[in-house]
Amino acid sequence: MPVRTEIADLIAARLEPVVDDLARAFQTPGKIPSCQIDDLLPPELAREIHDRFPQSDRMMLKKSIKENKHVAAQMNSYDPLLEEIVYAFQDPRIVALIARLTGLEGLDPDVDLYAGGISAMSKGAYLRPHLDNSHDRKRQRYRVLNLLYYVTPDWREEFGGSLQLWDEGPRGPARTFPSRFNSLVIMVTNKASWHSVNEVRHDGRRCCVSNYYFSRQSPDAEEYFHATSFRGEPGQVPADLVMRADNALRTAALRILGDKWTNPHVYDRGREG
Repeated sequence: MPVRTEIADLIAARLEPVVDDLARAFQTPGKIPSCQIDDLLPPELAREIHDRFPQSDRMMLKKSIKENKHVAAQMNSYDPLLEEIVYAFQDPRIVALIARLTGLEGLDPDVDLYAGGISAMSKGAYLRPHLDNSHDRKRQRYRVLNLLYYVTPDWREEFGGSLQLWDEGPRGPARTFPSRFNSLVIMVTNKASWHSVNEVRHDGRRCCVSNYYFSRQSPDAEEYFHATSFRGEPGQVPADLVMRADNALRTAALRILGDKWTNPHVYDRGREG
């Protein structure tokens, strides 16, 4: 089994020759900064990562009008290869390459996997338009980047489960990044980066390895704070009203509680798998 440094070697070798092209795509004016790169790792390794994913019933189900997906961050509960691929994206060389292509400074990978780790979405799963939580678990750094690595072989766009970016907000049109096998999407996360995942319409399972990067510098050069904030899609008027009220209440509660409450979705290394 390759260890994280060896996987990071492969990722770096794929990114380095195209980092300037990715930078141009990422920094396209008028769009949420984002890009996608195919064939990130040797296909046999990407397939092995997929095959090591746990069954969904061994992961946490998050299901509401806002989302329907399975997630996991307690990596020592699963096959060791999954922890290695998650943390390969936190290798200093990879962080430096991502900083170069995004133009963002002071990037810190999320060693605690605060809302990171792995996820699986089966038929009927979805994620409504939302903004990610603005800060890390201690409210000291801004969440600035989301790295999504897709590993389900032969996944096609018509199956659903695609990342959608709402460049004009959740009332405008959505731009789609298909969850192609062995591809990596890099996107900024800030107070305007509305994104969603459209409903899975296939009997298979869309599997993803997720990482966030943080920075003490605001990506918008000004201070802001919000809880993870959801909106309805166009036409979902009642649901949108409920979600907007819920966003306001949770953000207000977090302001009051400060760091007395944190998302339990973290990697607790003191806990046995």
